Amino acid sequence: MPEGPSIVILREQTAGFVGKTIAHAGGSAKDVDMAALAGQPVLAMRSWGKHFLIQTPAAALRIHLLMFGSYRINARKDAVPRLSLRFDDDGGELNFYTCSVKQLAPDLERQYDWRVDIMSDQWDAALALKKLRALPDTLACDALLDQTIFAGVGNIIKNEVLFRIRLHPLARLGDLPPRKLRELVEQARVYAGEFLEWKLAGTLKAHWLAHTKSGCPRCHIPFHRAQLGKTQRRSFFCTRCQKQYPTAREAAPDLLTPLAITPARSDNKSRSQRTPPAS
Repeated sequence: MPEGPSIVILREQTAGFVGKTIAHAGGSAKDVDMAALAGQPVLAMRSWGKHFLIQTPAAALRIHLLMFGSYRINARKDAVPRLSLRFDDDGGELNFYTCSVKQLAPDLERQYDWRVDIMSDQWDAALALKKLRALPDTLACDALLDQTIFAGVGNIIKNEVLFRIRLHPLARLGDLPPRKLRELVEQARVYAGEFLEWKLAGTLKAHWLAHTKSGCPRCHIPFHRAQLGKTQRRSFFCTRCQKQYPTAREAAPDLLTPLAITPARSDNKSRSQRTPPAS
């Protein structure tokens, strides 16, 4: 599924259609009045999170590429498009396949909060932090994929950010120290920007440290792989260097609980010889 940076690239690739008039609209999308689009000028090509938006005076089109969506600019695939736009005066064409297409009201400002778009100039880190603090029981892996907080973050960014900040995907937001919560917000934005640069340079996969990888480059042990969280998306993480913070009860046990007596160790290892706990 394309993430926010990839949709920004699509927006930039189609900027040349802005100002052109749609001569013909077609495709298999059922939620679009194709006939009404003919004669409409394109006012803007925009992106919000994983949504690509085509704005005209009469309507806006929202395109979500889902898992296997694709597009062609001034070219076609040997398949029926979900949406096909052809422009006046040999202005070219734009075709979308295997995606979701929905017609919206033309005023996008009233329908989208650009402050939560991880790629937007209006991105508001303080707002993201406020929303995270209001969700103490939410898992870190779910929080990063919440499009109402981090619009545009997908599974690649999720895995890479959690590895970068050494945070276990099953850590609860309410158990994190304030600095770690701030780091989560900061690095989501930073990594998204780096993702865009690497994608444009054709080197994105070469920079992956966790996503789809077999082992931890820090600890040199195998990554744990699992489908986690509400969305059951794939997670790749290190059980040694990515910390799952203890709950409040684990960190400060009930004082009424009888003290447990720890038996003496039967081994002969000195303290210096024992493996240090994971950080």
